[in-house]
Amino acid sequence: MSLSKPLFSLFGTYLEQLFNHPVRTKSITACILATSANVTSQRLAGAKKLNQNSAFAYGLFGLLFGGSVPHYFYQTVERLFSHDLRFRKFFLFLSERLVYAPIYQALSLYFLTLFEGNSHGTAVKSVEKLYLPLLKANWQYLSLFVYLNFAYVPPMFRSISMAIISFIWVVYIAKKRRRFANKQAADKSK
Repeated sequence: MSLSKPLFSLFGTYLEQLFNHPVRTKSITACILATSANVTSQRLAGAKKLNQNSAFAYGLFGLLFGGSVPHYFYQTVERLFSHDLRFRKFFLFLSERLVYAPIYQALSLYFLTLFEGNSHGTAVKSVEKLYLPLLKANWQYLSLFVYLNFAYVPPMFRSISMAIISFIWVVYIAKKRRRFANKQAADKSK
């Protein structure tokens, strides 16, 4: 029982910050989750030495985009579909899958590559090569979770719940991007 009291206190503080400073709190949360997902991906891949540029890039992306973009997206679709529609949850789901996911996927691939210290040309190549396979995988593997998020999670917690689900997704993206980078490095050395 002694451990539960500090955890409840920490959770209460987190909820207070989430209510008073939603974008800042969600951005810091996304930063921590994205960085830890990247480190987890590297460890699962058997990396002996941590690629700090990659971990930093994911953390920076989470801080700049991972909290604010979902926050404002979810806020906007809630306002757009606030009236009582018969298929409201379905329209929320479709807007996320057909508008948000494609744009956010391209944004993440491009800026992660830039934040790792690569050029604009390399970032564009990364998007060209990885965008469609990752978007298809996103639609295939995350659609059920997105629907459940809209159906059962209160609006205030939607971006946080998706950030937690996205932890696994970021591990997957990091793996795909690492394979692509390794293939490009091998092609250059030939």
